[in-house]
Amino acid sequence: MAKGIIGKKIGMTQIFSENGAVIPVTVVQAGPCVVVQKKTVESDGYNAIQIGFEEILSEKKVNKPMAGHFKKADVKPMKYLREVRVDAIDDYNVGQTINSEIFAEGDLVDIQGVTIGKGFAGGMKRWNFAGGPGGHGSGFHRRLGSIGMKEWPAEVNKGKKMAGHLGVETVTTQRLKVVKVMPEKNVILVKGSIPGHKNGIVYIKATAKPKR
Repeated sequence: MAKGIIGKKIGMTQIFSENGAVIPVTVVQAGPCVVVQKKTVESDGYNAIQIGFEEILSEKKVNKPMAGHFKKADVKPMKYLREVRVDAIDDYNVGQTINSEIFAEGDLVDIQGVTIGKGFAGGMKRWNFAGGPGGHGSGFHRRLGSIGMKEWPAEVNKGKKMAGHLGVETVTTQRLKVVKVMPEKNVILVKGSIPGHKNGIVYIKATAKPKR
């Protein structure tokens, strides 16, 4: 099966191992996902399946091109779509369901999500700048400091670390261990934290770095 699935972050909790150690885990709803499309080397240049997650209840919310896409596959419209590269494309069929059973306890996974938005932030919070002296007479505490240049090039370099919008970035956390799989609920428990807020959509796949 494809080691890739779309899921939803439920929240964090903790469980106990057999020897009584506390393990912090994130509860993730992994699927169920439906195969919406197959892509082959002959037609697209590579083998992949497109999977969909979370059914759209009202067909009015689907535009005509996407409605035709789902109608061609004879599946219900889905909110979220994602491609998963596969080796054996013949193992999959359009309309097939993929759930949390593709993972097992002990698997290492990479989880991609969108980080929590924190609004406008200063340089110290956004970039971990040290700031100025703490004494009252300093007058320079949390400000950014000089950003200018001399006569040449007389402009602020592109990409300069400054105050600005913090969060809402696509981030992948790698090599997270699957602690427990509950296929009856389509839930997996992953050791540690993952990007995003509660009920945020995440993409879970087999790790790209199985060995250190």
